Amino acid sequence: MIDLLAADAGTARLLYVHGTGAGVEIDGVAVGSGQGFEQSRKAALHVVNGDSPATILVLQGAEIGEPVVQYGPFVMNSAEEIQQAFDDYRRTGFGGWPWPSDAPVHARSETRFARYPDGRVERPRH
Repeated sequence: MIDLLAADAGTARLLYVHGTGAGVEIDGVAVGSGQGFEQSRKAALHVVNGDSPATILVLQGAEIGEPVVQYGPFVMNSAEEIQQAFDDYRRTGFGGWPWPSDAPVHARSETRFARYPDGRVERPRH
């Protein structure tokens, strides 16, 4: 059990739960692995872990007070900046790819995976 610090006024916070069989309870709400919890109140959250270990990714940010335009992988402040980002990418590959090939690092037959610092490899369940 932990109490997560209260969010400041103007701050948005999302908690994402991850782990095999993991589940936690956040302010009395059951949140399973692969699910998120949006913090709607600014008070401290009460978090209780289930029977299996869980990792909780805490994403937090404040409104930036500027226009936001998103297209494809780019997020900018205007449509003109989005166009410039596409132009820059086409021209330089964001500064140039330092390797002689654009081939992927892993073989095409490789499935999605996550490799952790302890060497453990996790793959999605199908």
